[in-house]
Amino acid sequence: MLARPVFFMIDAQDVHDFTVQFGNKLGTYKIGRITTALLFNYQSPILKQTICGIEFKNPVGLAAGFDKDAYLTQLLPEVGFGYMEVGSITGEPCAGNPRPWMWRLPKSKSLLVNYGLKNEGCEKIAKRLSLEKFQIPLGINIAKTNSPDTVDLQKGIDDYLKVYRTFTQAGIGDYFTLNISCPNTYGGEPFAEPANLKRLLEAICVLSSNKPVFIKLSPDLSQSVIDQIIKIARQYKISGFVCSNLTKEQSSPKIRETRLPGKGGLSGKVVEDLANEQIEYIYRKTHGEFVIIGCGGVFSAKDAYKKIKLGASLIQQVTGMIFEGPQLVSEINQGLVKLLKKDGFNSISEAIGIENK
Repeated sequence: MLARPVFFMIDAQDVHDFTVQFGNKLGTYKIGRITTALLFNYQSPILKQTICGIEFKNPVGLAAGFDKDAYLTQLLPEVGFGYMEVGSITGEPCAGNPRPWMWRLPKSKSLLVNYGLKNEGCEKIAKRLSLEKFQIPLGINIAKTNSPDTVDLQKGIDDYLKVYRTFTQAGIGDYFTLNISCPNTYGGEPFAEPANLKRLLEAICVLSSNKPVFIKLSPDLSQSVIDQIIKIARQYKISGFVCSNLTKEQSSPKIRETRLPGKGGLSGKVVEDLANEQIEYIYRKTHGEFVIIGCGGVFSAKDAYKKIKLGASLIQQVTGMIFEGPQLVSEINQGLVKLLKKDGFNSISEAIGIENK
């Protein structure tokens, strides 16, 4: 990416804001969408899958955390994504934590993130999205508002429910992801505690829209806690898991910088091994019972293929695209086709979990 050295001289948050604003404008006009597709889009029949009744043209999706307020939904299909997940979206508008929110860690190929769920709130976002049509599957990532007002468990549940109800009643979203693992919020991660998660899922099930529901997990969970979450997920017919969110582990040997510039969660290569271990464990533990979305450290087709062979049906990425550029999406898809054919597979579904059975 020729512009990367210039962008990396500018504050990471300012570059992100400009990218979203520019992408929103580009996606508004037909000529912008056509030009983007000509530059970036790549599709192949070997990458197509139907998962939970949803058709995916390819397995590479945009992870939540980049398009927080869903301004890029008209442009992302043209970049070559097979699906997109927006948010996290909360019940109330949320200003997030005090700036700065994000730092690049170029030696570690990682981002240090401390947004604190900044977003415009579910009502404003849903109202805007109700006017749009979507070319690829849209996932709605839900979290509770980052505020002292939602620290109380029931108030936190009510906040999740407000988002879920707002989007289901508007008929927006092909699937939903419950983000129970944001590391940068008031009250920590209460719904990573199995008993609290059970209460949340009980409430969600009452409002069931028959749309697939996923749970986004922290990469720092112990296997014993994951076992309990799996048991609860079975009980409430959860479709699968996103593995995984940011890690809070700041003593990781994957961190190459001598010191971190701030506080927050870590993405990219720092979290890659943790995410892969979680994918491997859940797939092996459940024999492919749940759909797994692999997220963390995807910078190449090889990275994505590793997650698929461990048990992920779909892939998400953000940090890789920030470091490598938007062409990474098509490069991953083209590379996956080559890797699949090299291994004798006629469809990507044949490769899922092949190294973990």
